[in-house]
Amino acid sequence: MLKPAQKRRQLRALQDAYRVSTRRACEVIQLQRSTWYYQSTRPTDAALRHRLKELAAVRVRYGYLRLHVLLRREGWQVNHKKVYRIYCEEGLNLRSKRPRRRRAAAHRLARPGNHGVNQCWSMDFVADNLFNGRRIRALTVVDNFTRECLAIHVEQSIRGEHVVDIMERLKLNEQRVPLRIQVDNGSEFISKALDKWAYENRVTLDFSRPGKPTDNPFIESFNGSLRDECLNTNWFLSLDDAKEKIETWRMEYNQYRPHSSLNDLTPEAFYQQHQKAGNLEFTGV
Repeated sequence: MLKPAQKRRQLRALQDAYRVSTRRACEVIQLQRSTWYYQSTRPTDAALRHRLKELAAVRVRYGYLRLHVLLRREGWQVNHKKVYRIYCEEGLNLRSKRPRRRRAAAHRLARPGNHGVNQCWSMDFVADNLFNGRRIRALTVVDNFTRECLAIHVEQSIRGEHVVDIMERLKLNEQRVPLRIQVDNGSEFISKALDKWAYENRVTLDFSRPGKPTDNPFIESFNGSLRDECLNTNWFLSLDDAKEKIETWRMEYNQYRPHSSLNDLTPEAFYQQHQKAGNLEFTGV
């Protein structure tokens, strides 16, 4: 059975094709004339359409469900069905999902400097093998100001929910939450779970441009040191063995290894130096 809106479209087609009256066309398709002449009194969706188009222009990779979440966060009392209808009517489902690199580079703003602890962290993944060829992955987290490695989480598989668990652990155990986190566009970092955690903790996720590892130089430099000084020099017999050896290297990196960009201080000594000087600028929890 056709809906009234579909019958209205049929009526227009009949009138255009056969030049019949509205009364005759309504009799043919069995549509009440009151339905044809009815004018909705509901308010227009102009403001909602405008805001949805603004969000879609900024968040090119977001579909209507994520745009609906952003609208709800801003206080729009609208369900996902209405958002999807406007999303399709405005042709937003036809936009380019992956903008050209030159276009992304042209509109990228300069990143703020790092002038204190917890102002900006970096996260990325490193892959390696056990002695039997089984793959393992390590999530590395670094404070860009002190160069301190906050965590190296090693597992065979790491999803977005695991990243959130690690962030929560640092928040509870270390009492530290950054203002901004620099990440790439990996599936773990664009997950809804991490996006929700960042929103609830007022953390900005700063994504690198596709194919531009230089947008996140601190974590790239750290991962190079991790691979050169630990992964390439150790033979991992099991997952637990890998966790133990990598954690030992992390402690040595923070407490013993001199860092040229810190005037040959260790990250821990640099951290304590600024703590005594009162220059930490903690964001706190």
